Amino acid sequence: MKRFFLAVRVFFLTLGNAALAEILQKHLGKGRKGEFPPPPAADAPKPAPAPKTAARSEALTLLAVLQREARLLDFVMEPLGGYSDAQVGAVARNVHRDSAAVLTRLFAPRPAVHQDEGSPVEVPAGFDAGRFRLTGNVAGEPPYHGRLVHPGWEASKCELPTWSGSKGSIHVIAPAEVEL
Repeated sequence: MKRFFLAVRVFFLTLGNAALAEILQKHLGKGRKGEFPPPPAADAPKPAPAPKTAARSEALTLLAVLQREARLLDFVMEPLGGYSDAQVGAVARNVHRDSAAVLTRLFAPRPAVHQDEGSPVEVPAGFDAGRFRLTGNVAGEPPYHGRLVHPGWEASKCELPTWSGSKGSIHVIAPAEVEL
C-alpha cells in the first residue's frame, strides 16, 4: 500500500514539475525496465557501520599546539596587574619566540605582497579582494595606485598535527597537570 501512495504522489509531482518529469524520464529510460538497481534482498546482511571517530576543530588543535609549545593561553589568560613591566616583558619574549616557531613550522607564513611597507603599489583590475584590502578614498575603476600600508600574510603550507584523542577530551586544549 505504501508503494501505491508513493506512485500517486510521484504522479502528481511529475504533472506539476517539468524538471522532475525530465529527470524521471531520463532515469526510467523512457519506459524500459531495469534502469534502477534491484532492491536489496530482505535477508541480505546489512554492512556494519563504520566506527565513528571523534571530530575536533582544527582551530582547537592549533590552540593546543600553541599552548603546549609556547604557553600562549597561560600568558594571555593570566591577569597581569600584579606583575612589573619587566616581568611581563621577560615572559612575553619567550611566548613570542615560541609562538613564532610553531607558526613557522606549521604554516611557513610569508608576505602576501613582496614589497616594502610605504612603497608605491598598483592594484590591478580584477584584483582578488582576499589578497588586497583597499582603504582610504576608493573611487573610480582599477587599476588603483596607492601606498602599501601592510604587505599581508599568506601560508606557504598548512601542516596541522592530527588529533587522536577521545570523544571526552574533544574540547580540551591542554590537559590538567597533576604531580604525584
